[in-house]
Amino acid sequence: MTDLEIAQSANSRPIVDIAQQLGIHHEELVQYGTNKAKVSLGLLDRLKDGRKGRYVLVTAITPTALGEGKTTTAIGLAMGLTRLGHRTAVTLRQPSLGPVFGIKGGGTGGGHAQVIPMEDINLHLTGDAHAVAAGHNLLSAFLDNHLFHGNSLSVDPARIMWPRALGVSDRALREVLLGAETGKRPSQFVITEASEVMAVLALAANRRDLRDRLGRILVGLTKSGAPLVAQDLGCVGSMAVLLRDALLPNLVQTLEGTPAFVHTGPFGNIAHGNCSVVSDAIALRCADFVVTEAGFGSDLGAEKFFNIKCRMSGFKPSVAVVVATLRALKVHGGGGVAKVGTWLASGLTGPNQEALSKGFANLEQHIANVRAHGVPVVVAVNAFKNDLPTELDWVRERSLEAGAVDAAVSTHWADGGKGAEHLAAAVVKASDRPANFAHLYELSWPIRKKVETIATKMYGAERVKFEPEAERQMEMAEALGFGQLPVCMAKTPLSLSHDSALKGRPTGFTVPIKELRIFAGAGFVTAICSGIRLMPGLPKKPAGERIDLDPVSGEIVGLS
Repeated sequence: MTDLEIAQSANSRPIVDIAQQLGIHHEELVQYGTNKAKVSLGLLDRLKDGRKGRYVLVTAITPTALGEGKTTTAIGLAMGLTRLGHRTAVTLRQPSLGPVFGIKGGGTGGGHAQVIPMEDINLHLTGDAHAVAAGHNLLSAFLDNHLFHGNSLSVDPARIMWPRALGVSDRALREVLLGAETGKRPSQFVITEASEVMAVLALAANRRDLRDRLGRILVGLTKSGAPLVAQDLGCVGSMAVLLRDALLPNLVQTLEGTPAFVHTGPFGNIAHGNCSVVSDAIALRCADFVVTEAGFGSDLGAEKFFNIKCRMSGFKPSVAVVVATLRALKVHGGGGVAKVGTWLASGLTGPNQEALSKGFANLEQHIANVRAHGVPVVVAVNAFKNDLPTELDWVRERSLEAGAVDAAVSTHWADGGKGAEHLAAAVVKASDRPANFAHLYELSWPIRKKVETIATKMYGAERVKFEPEAERQMEMAEALGFGQLPVCMAKTPLSLSHDSALKGRPTGFTVPIKELRIFAGAGFVTAICSGIRLMPGLPKKPAGERIDLDPVSGEIVGLS
């Protein structure tokens, strides 16, 4: 059966029953049908003095283009913890329509480790992403309207920093020329998940914080060089209204009825890559264990989880799970190429201890990355059907030698929560150990030092090179008072380095920074590596070509 067929055949429980598992009252739900709901933020006030559960991060090694099952592991782990008798919730990001109709497909897990309703979550869910795009583009429209009506704020058109946003991948919009009515100027579109409004929504603690952050968004500079922020343009109230319901976390369920929050969707390579602070805040007050997932490997989503999200939320992780597969380790060891339709090549599915041994260095770096933040590590070896037990055991044993407190082989894709029970038990045991959580860098450090620390400590780089434009933007950011913000790195997810072709654990490389953007509302600066685009393009054969609507039953087909 396909993932979609498995999801469509599941017997979901009423969402009010799922909420009751967490002690959420019926009146604290805003229901969207019978199987999904938004949760009122009033719950946080009711439970503000309650004990918080244990916070478990799921990250991974450097993935192949096929992904290594980080989302399925997070879902499987949550179901495994539930099976062991722990009140558990999983918190995930909402999939983006870009990958859904592009090359990656959906992001609701797979096999018997999925969140449902799969179709709704992968598509519109409750409309949050559309609200983000509307709020983003409303600010764009107000800005150009201000220019048209006389520009009383003396906005410098040459120093406008605010793009437009779109929810699907469209490379033709990476560079655009805006109309002549306000003076032609170059601009761009970013995908919605790269919008600062999405980052603001994900990091806001409540409605007041949401509005304040929206007001601080840096739109550009005036002709005198002063900052121009969204509040100056008079539309922040309207933006907040558009995002009023989007701020409320979405409650759904796994295939086995474990509560799941799916909320916000910043990408892990070009944004901060984590679900919303409010979904974690609610889950931590309602569950004994909260399993959350950060985008891509520990060098991206996890690093930003530790140094951006946890700084802002104040929550401290108890343990981190690093997901690894034999396939990815062999790719990093030079054993083959993992592309759609080709990964079954010799060297990736058969015995290949040489490639496995060489590729293990990649996993060692990711274990070290998590440990650098004082968090205990459990390695989850995500097992595929034809994996050799001897190789799986070898990775598990080597993981312990590399510094993991435990390691377990997990078969959640095939066996659901039952296949993740050993992993769940390892996580419970590891969470009993003291965690000495610490950030990688101090906010008082200069931006350059923060970037260099991330690149050298998390990626293994020798040094960082700032291109002239990035140097200028860094100087401007510090002159405007944004030097003490954390850094969000934008780079390829397919290598520890900036170059997707460098596999394993590369050394001696230089990370090139081409651009620095100020996300004052979200509360960080983004350092963009050369070659990174904030608007993806569609592949030659987009996944959207396979998706259709059955004209008789009305069911969705071809979604993956």
